[in-house]
Amino acid sequence: MSGINICNVRVYGLEESMVASGYPMRTDLPQKMYALGEKDILRANKLAGSPTGEGHDNFLNGVVVQFDLTAPIKVWTEAQRYHFLDFVSSASTMHRLSKMTLDDAFDSSVDKSIIAIVKELQEKYNTTGAKEDYLRLLMSCPVGLNLTARMTTNYRQLKTIYRQRKNHRLPHWHDFCDWIETLPWAKELGLTGGTK
Repeated sequence: MSGINICNVRVYGLEESMVASGYPMRTDLPQKMYALGEKDILRANKLAGSPTGEGHDNFLNGVVVQFDLTAPIKVWTEAQRYHFLDFVSSASTMHRLSKMTLDDAFDSSVDKSIIAIVKELQEKYNTTGAKEDYLRLLMSCPVGLNLTARMTTNYRQLKTIYRQRKNHRLPHWHDFCDWIETLPWAKELGLTGGTK
């Protein structure tokens, strides 16, 4: 497998958050959520296009995105820098590395000879059950091992990720940014670098 895989995507609160983007300028108290109107769309587009960190795009926090992401450990290491990219649950090398089908588990950029070594270490541990053999297997596993996790984030965080990772050296981030572009209203709400 090369690149990343994203599936089981769900987006929540998009229209409600666009309506709520007008709350700072309201003079009356809302009794119920209003239907999304043209004014809401225009305002949300304008606010969402503000530069990251100004706070005018804060309503994007209310647009929650959940998805399953399969990516190499190297991607996961870098993804952990984002405070609002939360792990719901994830695959575990600690629990399953000794049982994984390694022929299918690595990114295509991992050298075949390294995969062969890891397979030998896995076989040795599964034969001996020795703690030191398990530790050798675990610590010898390359960062190209693919793991899957269920993630929760929001549009504001995806806006930040897109800007920071769109031209990243690791091509897997390009795939992730391409996926961000497919989300509902992503372009209009400035997730991909600007509004329409």
